[in-house]
Amino acid sequence: MTLHEEIATAASATDRETMRAVVLDHFGDTGGLRIAEVPRPVPVVGELLVRVIAAGLNPIDVKTRAGSGEAAGVAGFPAVLGHDFSGVVVSSPYEAFRLQPGDEVYGLSGAPRSTGSFAEYLSVPAQHVAEKPKVLSHADAAALPLAALAAWGAVVELAKAHEGQRLLVHAGAGGVGHLAVQLGAYFGAHVVATASGPNTGWLRELGAAEVVDHTTERFEDLVAPVDAVIDLVGDRADHTGPRSLGVLRPGGLLVNVPSGSWPTLLADAEAAGVRATTYRTVPDAATLSVISRLVDSGDLRVAVQEVFPLDRIAEAQRLVEGGHVRGKVVVRICDY
Repeated sequence: MTLHEEIATAASATDRETMRAVVLDHFGDTGGLRIAEVPRPVPVVGELLVRVIAAGLNPIDVKTRAGSGEAAGVAGFPAVLGHDFSGVVVSSPYEAFRLQPGDEVYGLSGAPRSTGSFAEYLSVPAQHVAEKPKVLSHADAAALPLAALAAWGAVVELAKAHEGQRLLVHAGAGGVGHLAVQLGAYFGAHVVATASGPNTGWLRELGAAEVVDHTTERFEDLVAPVDAVIDLVGDRADHTGPRSLGVLRPGGLLVNVPSGSWPTLLADAEAAGVRATTYRTVPDAATLSVISRLVDSGDLRVAVQEVFPLDRIAEAQRLVEGGHVRGKVVVRICDY
């Protein structure tokens, strides 16, 4: 049976079927993960049923598995985690809805409140889903949603990147960072990025005007005052976040993205005479549609370091947990 035939069959099925998924039996290391047969989700009002082809793996997924991150939202075990996905619509809310069975889509799940994307099927609110970029495979598209929305929110909505602005992006080669560099440059900002030596040339290709090798140089010794900092590190490594306050112009803005990475952020910023805010990604189909257009036009590129099969998800999580990933890591859920 072809995938499209399977979609048609699933859309007309009335019985609650099962699916293969990665389940988490307890918080901790990757030993709590296993592959199991679980009930296929049943969409309710305003939801799409999606056949998941690939799922992106984010640091928040690893943190939640370990017991931090969004662990408070896990209602019980076994749990299915995972935010990013790319796949094919199986059923939609109604006949004239903008997305119909067979459409290729990408977006964010409602995990951990509901079943996540590390599963063959996903029931997801329609406002979390958009048509995937046409030029991308499902594996590449699955790397985008959470990171792209975070980069857009930090760079475009909060920092308001524009011509003449100086913008510092920490961890520029990471999942959010390499997209933030591109968006800043696209909107005309002079982008300065920090990264390790092997990534400096690549970030210049993506649009960074300056790149500081954080393994050998101190950015505060080299970077002229900037208008905004996109902080993707916080106070977890070498006091990167607090050191950034000194390179902001008076009244400048620091946007801190990693959750829990800098508990004293607001007080430290106030003492330094600058503005600061955290940022949390909000699923938004409209913005994802804009991201798709930027990708299809060639103005935004996504980097995937490695694609793992589903049965190697523990290995994939350990890779992300270790840091130093260029772009994103993706898990292939099924063939397409």
